Amino acid sequence: MTSYLLRRLPSLAAVLAVSSVLVFGLIRLVPGDPATTLAGANATPDAVAAIRHQLGLDQPLLTQYLRWLGDLLTFDPGRSYIIGGGIGSLVGDALGNTLLLTGTALLLAVLSALLLGPLWAGTRRRWLEHLLTGVNTLAIAIPTFVLGVALALVFGVLVPVLPAGGVPRDGLLADPSITAQYLLLPAVCLGLPVGAVLTRYLAESLRTELAKPYVVTALAAGVARRRLLFRHALRNVLPTSLTVLGLQTGALLGGAVLVEFTFSWPGLGLLIERAVTGRDYPVVQVLLMLSVTVFAVLQLLTDAAHALLDPRIRLGGAR
Repeated sequence: MTSYLLRRLPSLAAVLAVSSVLVFGLIRLVPGDPATTLAGANATPDAVAAIRHQLGLDQPLLTQYLRWLGDLLTFDPGRSYIIGGGIGSLVGDALGNTLLLTGTALLLAVLSALLLGPLWAGTRRRWLEHLLTGVNTLAIAIPTFVLGVALALVFGVLVPVLPAGGVPRDGLLADPSITAQYLLLPAVCLGLPVGAVLTRYLAESLRTELAKPYVVTALAAGVARRRLLFRHALRNVLPTSLTVLGLQTGALLGGAVLVEFTFSWPGLGLLIERAVTGRDYPVVQVLLMLSVTVFAVLQLLTDAAHALLDPRIRLGGAR
């Protein structure tokens, strides 16, 4: 397994290197820069030029890129131009909130898939199959921001049983029961589409597995269908399901930006929105690189888990 992981490291490094160039270059294509924002609307060109020189933005792009890359490699993300403060502190404060939200959403998604996927694949009741198909299609089709607004409107305004947004006044760690109330709606909004995709994929994979000859033979021999479903079919489809779970986890992190904005959840999504609006280059660059790194590492861990469950993958890769 160690050699398998070591063989994947060069491709991971290449992805991060290319991503750093794209992140650095794309944000500079957006009109405006931090100097213009700091100087204000009525600033003279000389004042803007002085701020640009102070921030080092008048240097060649290659020099700026290499300086930023060097800071990243020495774990020194620098300071924010617009928001203020060290970027490490800004990201650290927001990262905990985002991890709490995405972790809860992922847990809800996985639990719903493990509960409903086998139920959908194994049921012989047509009404239940139609009901699960309709609910699943609806959960996938509704855009995240529409679902977020609908949940906040229904459960926060029309039937006010949960907060429509924000965080507890005394912080997230003061009272877990209060925190859970603020967390539930954004976590459901974020996890529902991911859970629906995982459920559909797991159900289809289980149906394919249940149609294989070894299952048909076992059923004819009198083995219970439920036993075949949970002890054999589910185990065989788990490796490929892990790959889908890894991809959906990356999508979930991306969706957190919209959900945090909708529910005013103070995580990385709100932070990147403030940074992009203010053309805060250092913060945007660090947040985008952090997203790419997390996604790439998740894919590596997913592939490792896939290889661990299926020896053909790691043995095939060794050749």
